[in-house]
Amino acid sequence: MNTFLFNEFIGTSSAAWKQKIQADLKGADYNETLLWKTNEGITVKPFYSKEDRTNTKLDLPKKGFNICQTIFIDNEKIANSLALDALRRGATSIQFISTKPFNCSLLLQNIDINTILIYFKFQFLPNVFLVELCKFINPNKTFIQLDIIGNLAENGNWFINLKEDFKQLDLILKSNKNCVSVSSDLYQNAGATIVQQLAYTLAHANEYLNHFGKDIAEKIHFTFSAGSNYFFEIAKLRAFRILWATLLNEYDQENSAVHIFTQPSLRNKTLYDYNINMLRTTTEYMSAILGGSNTVSSISYDAMYHKSNEFGERIARNQLLILQQESYLQEAQNFADGTYYIESITHQLAEKALTLFKQIEKGGGFLKQLKAGIIQKKIAESVAKEEEDFHAKKIILLGTNMQPNKNDIMKNELELFPFIKQRNIKTLIVPINRKRLSEIIEKERLEKEND
Repeated sequence: MNTFLFNEFIGTSSAAWKQKIQADLKGADYNETLLWKTNEGITVKPFYSKEDRTNTKLDLPKKGFNICQTIFIDNEKIANSLALDALRRGATSIQFISTKPFNCSLLLQNIDINTILIYFKFQFLPNVFLVELCKFINPNKTFIQLDIIGNLAENGNWFINLKEDFKQLDLILKSNKNCVSVSSDLYQNAGATIVQQLAYTLAHANEYLNHFGKDIAEKIHFTFSAGSNYFFEIAKLRAFRILWATLLNEYDQENSAVHIFTQPSLRNKTLYDYNINMLRTTTEYMSAILGGSNTVSSISYDAMYHKSNEFGERIARNQLLILQQESYLQEAQNFADGTYYIESITHQLAEKALTLFKQIEKGGGFLKQLKAGIIQKKIAESVAKEEEDFHAKKIILLGTNMQPNKNDIMKNELELFPFIKQRNIKTLIVPINRKRLSEIIEKERLEKEND
């Protein structure tokens, strides 16, 4: 590169910048005034320089990201119609969610399985059913989002029991590609810190590697949720690729490519002033894209209290289309390369998550700590701190704990129950619960509406 235009500029070191800032502070302490520490234990500086670069090479997607529409299978004809409509309107992939077997032919009718990426999220063990499904899918374009450990973590019970769940998953592994999903989104929506999310996801996946061996790595993919901490969420996804490659290196597995499916978080979404949710999801989509997600799934601004509806889903899908086609983010996964700040926090997040991962493994592994309630306890501690900051207005959700619209009435709008549900079933372990941050305030406001 020709440096002629830059020859007249004198380079300035980080030490010189810091000295200048210290002088401008006129006696105020640099560390106390300009440094701040996150809940992840990362110190954020007021400026970054090329000295903060890590030059870490990431194996990012080469052909941009897919726009995904999520559809729950209640009626196969309706689900098929919704999928075809979403594809006509700009979606390039579909996520079907199912709680039971379905008519494969009817569901996939007229869907081009050779070009459309399809995700099947199963909330049951589909061992026998998958034999039928495989007749209708392209294995190279299909991802089975099945996570038996994630099911235990979220529901407190195995699908059947430990031995039978792993036995059936073993049968599925022998005949299917891309058939193990690791649900990192659970930890984010439950309130875990970013370092915890990364470490728990890695330890969670390591349980599968320990049980089935290193060859299963190529069949594992990951589901993440992106929160509102914009730069940190970009760094989170980038850090995970580093961590995954590091773990596979210990198994002498050279192919460390990882497929990441990302959706905006529900943790920061609000019932009141719900239109702000569109602003929140926009930055979360951007974090997911710039962080290097293979697929970004849309989520409607009213998803927590309205049934699936055409307006909300169209708006959510169009947000992604605007980012992809009008904001030129179609192939933006490597845009963060070389950014001093993002590279620095990526490296720090990866280091701290790896340290926590090693502690989990030293303590017997993820499953053992999950059964002992240690993982749940650590997340609960993070949740308590976050809720304390929320009520102290150190964390702001506009329209909820800051500048609420008192004329906003929601009691007649609730088609779905928007709060965490109490479960009165016996469980093997304490389940990890997804919970929105604003639920306490919203319950109080709803009760006042009813007065």
